[in-house]
This record gives sequence, C-alpha cells and structure tokens, in this order.
Amino acid sequence: MKTRIFYAFTLIYLAMNLHAQEMILPLYPVGEVPNYLHSGEEEKSERTDALRISHVQTPDINVFLPAKKHANGKAVVICPGGGYWILAYDWEGTDIAKWFNSRGIAAIVLKYRLPVSKSNVVPHESPLMDAKRAMKMVRYNASEWNIDPDQVGIMGFSAGGHLVSTLSTRFDEGNPDHADPIERLHSRPDFSILVYPVISSDSTIWHQGSFHALLGDNPDPDLLHYYSNEKHVHEENPPTILIHSADDKGVPYQNSLVYFEALQEKGISSELHIYPYGGHGYSLALGMGHLSGWPDRVMEWIFSGFGEKK
Repeated sequence: MKTRIFYAFTLIYLAMNLHAQEMILPLYPVGEVPNYLHSGEEEKSERTDALRISHVQTPDINVFLPAKKHANGKAVVICPGGGYWILAYDWEGTDIAKWFNSRGIAAIVLKYRLPVSKSNVVPHESPLMDAKRAMKMVRYNASEWNIDPDQVGIMGFSAGGHLVSTLSTRFDEGNPDHADPIERLHSRPDFSILVYPVISSDSTIWHQGSFHALLGDNPDPDLLHYYSNEKHVHEENPPTILIHSADDKGVPYQNSLVYFEALQEKGISSELHIYPYGGHGYSLALGMGHLSGWPDRVMEWIFSGFGEKK
C-alpha cells in the first residue's frame, strides 16, 4: 500500500512541476528507507559561500531537465563531494546540473545519506544504496523525462567520486521478482565522470578524512580493502573519464592515476586529464584559465562516444 501511495504522489508531483523543468523526488517511499533508524537527528543546511547539507535523513533526487526541444536523451546523476561529512550541494551539484542542461543533457543531483549520521544502521552501506536507487529511478522515469535508459551516466566530485567509483565496480542487475518496479531495474552506469575523486585506501595517497567518515576512526582492514576501488575494477566497468590536478594536496592525483591504470588493464575505455594546477574542490573552475576547460573535455568525451574507436 505504501508503495502505491508513493507512486501516486510522485505522478501528481510530476504533473504539477514538469513545466518548471526541475523537481525534487524522494528516493524511497515514506517509511521504507533501507538501513535507516529514527535517531532524532535532523538534517541541516548551511549557506556560506556554498550550500552545505549534512545529516541527510531523507535522501532524494533533484531533477533538472533541459527543454524538450533541446533534450538529446543523455542523463547524468551527480554526486556532490564533501568528504562523506557534508554535501557541497550547489557547488558540486546544482550548478553542475545547470551546465549539463545547457548542452541538452538531463541532470539529476543526488542528496545521498552520509555515513557519519546516527540514523544509519550500517553506516558505510547507505551511500551506495542511495546511488543504486538513483540510477534505477532515472531509468524508471526515462520516457517521462525524455531520457534514453541506455545513456544514463553518473558523475562524482571528491568523496562523491569515491561513491561513483564504488557504484561503477559494484552495481547490481536488479531483482526481477521485486514488488517495487524500480528495484527490478539495473544500476550500472553507462558512463562515469570522476572529478578529483577519492579512490584508494592506500595510506600513501588516501584521503584519510573520507575513509574515516565512511568506516570510522579505526577502520576494519577488510573494509579498507573493499572500498579501495582501484582493486576491484572488472570487465563490466563503464567507460570513464577522470579529471585531477597535479597540485591537489587534499586528494593526491595518484588516486585518479591508479584507477585509470586499473581500467586500462581491464580494457575499459578511459581517459585521464591531469592539470598542472587547481588544487582541490574547484567545481567548474570558472575564471581559472586553462583549468576552466575541463568541462569542455568532458563534454567532448561524452559526445565522441567516450573516446572509443568507431
């Protein structure tokens, strides 16, 4: 019954808001968020130079659609960064979505649960659950949103890049017998975009804060290995482009390098751009000279068919 009510509500919401080309939809039916417990914790939003969201309680997707006349059928789910502590929601989320819309690409900003929240049953499992669900929701609504369900990619910044690389190596095929039609769909990205991503748990190059937020202050060595995503690349990983800066002191560029090398070893179409400057957390890099061209490189890669030979 709850599931039917959820879909009825979603359809009503879509009908009321489709003209605005932007809508926020809950990831799960009310009362059915997996791996969740009521802790009394409240979600927080803080706006300084950017909008920071923490203690996410109700994961959702913010859907940005280009005008139907401009839509080319492609879509990207966007995972903002923030070290698994917060989400840099506009800086690495909604601002990026609007840029995609300008090129006819639908963009879906994922407000995913953070493992530092007290409301998680098993903290490290929630972000991946939410990323999988977001991919399935986009495919479920593909015809309504003028999206080709076989052209749905995912993008992540910093710790959001870690989430994207986790999904890219651990997507699921869906459960054909599930009562929820969304859960019958697969969650594999058709392509992945990683921007200054956290990848490796190797202590010589890791971003310690992200792994401690994900796994706690004394991480289980087996879980550290499990979430060191360069070690788990396989033949079904999606085509991937990586963007990084050589002077990144927060997340060393070697994170992108080891992932790129693992993709190459498995024969996955992949492209790596390491810029000489930029540091960490530059979003679209507006006004930053040569670095500001990175979005164009991504767009060229997408429209070239991910750099694959024809």
